[in-house]
Amino acid sequence: MNLTLKIWRQKNADTKGKMVTYQVSDISTDMSFLEMMDVLNEQLINKGDEPIAFDHDCREGICGSCNLQINGEPHGPDRGITTCQLHMRKFKDGDTIVIEPFRAKAFPVIKDLVVDRSAFDRIQQAGGYISVNTSGNTQDANSIPVEKENADMSFYAATCIGCGACVAACKNASAMLFTSAKVSQYALLPQGEVEADRRVLQMVEQMDKEGFGNCTNTGACEIECPKGISLENIARMNREYLKASVK
Repeated sequence: MNLTLKIWRQKNADTKGKMVTYQVSDISTDMSFLEMMDVLNEQLINKGDEPIAFDHDCREGICGSCNLQINGEPHGPDRGITTCQLHMRKFKDGDTIVIEPFRAKAFPVIKDLVVDRSAFDRIQQAGGYISVNTSGNTQDANSIPVEKENADMSFYAATCIGCGACVAACKNASAMLFTSAKVSQYALLPQGEVEADRRVLQMVEQMDKEGFGNCTNTGACEIECPKGISLENIARMNREYLKASVK
């Protein structure tokens, strides 16, 4: 395939960025999107130009690093995948592809397509932990009964990889889906009950401090989430927050 790529280039957070057009040819439909980006960067390096900075790590849909806005959609036109799992067969010969970083005030651009998602780390640090007895008289986790339905819902919430697609898809750049997944992960288990009130209050407070917008229940976050995190988690977090606020 021969493709036209319109890619956001920005030297750093303090520099004004712009869209730059590139041409790539002989792209195999079996390539992943990131492999196509590798081909482009190799061409740029061979010409003595600066390669395009984009985030990636595992390339297996696990780490959540490859956060690209492709033709206006987080992770591109496919569903239930990250950018590294998107294959070029989803595009046609001669297509023009617009590639941008995730757009959100709380995700400032570091360089080109790389954004700073450390706001997510700070939200998790605000309450994403449990108290554990380490005195030497610890209780075996398998001895604590947990209802299967709660265990399953906790596991599904824990599959969130923190890629930020929910924020990029939201018209208000809300982090409610991410934050609610991290709250639900612990709220559904007995091990998380000790810090339950403090956790939801602190994580929501930190989320607001980071500059994320409010949720309007549009549902774009769930649709674009590569792990299919449910909006039910937001409802659960709201209940947990209300309960903690009135105590």
